[in-house]
Amino acid sequence: MPDRSVSADAIVIGAGIAGASVAAGLSQTMQTVLVEMEAQPGYHTTGRSAAVFAPSYGPQSVRALTRASRNFLGTPPDGFAENPLLTPREILMLAREDQLEALDGLIEMASCETSVERLVPEALRARQPLVRSGYAAAGMLDKDGQDIDVAALHQGFLRVFKARGGQLLNNAPVQALERIGNDWEVHTKIGTLTAPLVINAAGAWAEEIGQLAGAERIGLVPKQRTAMVVAEPEGFTRRDAPITIDVEEQFYLKPDAGRLLISPADETPSVPCDAQPEEIDIAICADRIMTAFDLDIRRIDNKWAGLRSFVADKEPVIGYSQVTPGFFWMAGQGGYGIQSAPAAAELATALVQGTPLPAHILDQGLDLRRIAPDRMACAA
Repeated sequence: MPDRSVSADAIVIGAGIAGASVAAGLSQTMQTVLVEMEAQPGYHTTGRSAAVFAPSYGPQSVRALTRASRNFLGTPPDGFAENPLLTPREILMLAREDQLEALDGLIEMASCETSVERLVPEALRARQPLVRSGYAAAGMLDKDGQDIDVAALHQGFLRVFKARGGQLLNNAPVQALERIGNDWEVHTKIGTLTAPLVINAAGAWAEEIGQLAGAERIGLVPKQRTAMVVAEPEGFTRRDAPITIDVEEQFYLKPDAGRLLISPADETPSVPCDAQPEEIDIAICADRIMTAFDLDIRRIDNKWAGLRSFVADKEPVIGYSQVTPGFFWMAGQGGYGIQSAPAAAELATALVQGTPLPAHILDQGLDLRRIAPDRMACAA
């Protein structure tokens, strides 16, 4: 059990993908402690993600960080993972007749940054034969999509962190933070840690951690998303079919290891918690999926829920607090934290340490003002 004599250069709170990745980066040059409230890292959102690498998905800063993460995910460092982190998975956005304006806007935006193609109904049903005849008026195909091996990516960062001498403390929920002189004392259930820097990567709990530290409010709202797995229809053989998403994000469907992963793409505001699926959301999901696809869902094989946390503009919040010294925000990743994790962590590491920002990230058009914590105070 740690005591007051345990000190480090930096303490990272939260061992999901955001915390694990930035802790791995910092540990190369700094003695770093990673604090996790659960018995194992990634128990909440990271461990419940159906992550797809989608360069056309998300707000501007997310798309920039996602593009900047491509090389790492495609060619990770030697020994980072035993198997490839990415496998091809096209992304198909569906639009009904009343959604064509939204589809046109998405195509105009995405075509500036990645290769997309507009599909007529016959072509989109050739790509995804489960789409119900007469449902979709058009679609957008993004051929640059990939499935991400979330567990391998997360464990790879943890492995790097530990190999560099980082210390992971599980079952250590943070109870209080105190700034004493130039140091933080982080009081946890299992003891107290001391460091001049605290990195807040606590996911749905990040706003609460910020308030414990006396930092600015960023307006973080955890939002519950439901997912479930159902059987493939008899005779379905297109396990390479795209992940298929409503253009206004009312549902998605993805072939997954011989079954179908489906979601109503709900975003229900929630308190930070161990999210559980609600029966009403399960029913809504089944209805939306059966309306859009030629499926008859009679049984749910598995179901779960997770929390995706957003601020008002849905951009991430990455940077030092403007009111509390030595406190660094890495929060608000929403549903994009997995696909943007390598570049986000590299950027955060540079900002924490005050080193030059990576050129390959800035080259993607990232505007630091769009992710700075003080923008949320201005918005409020």
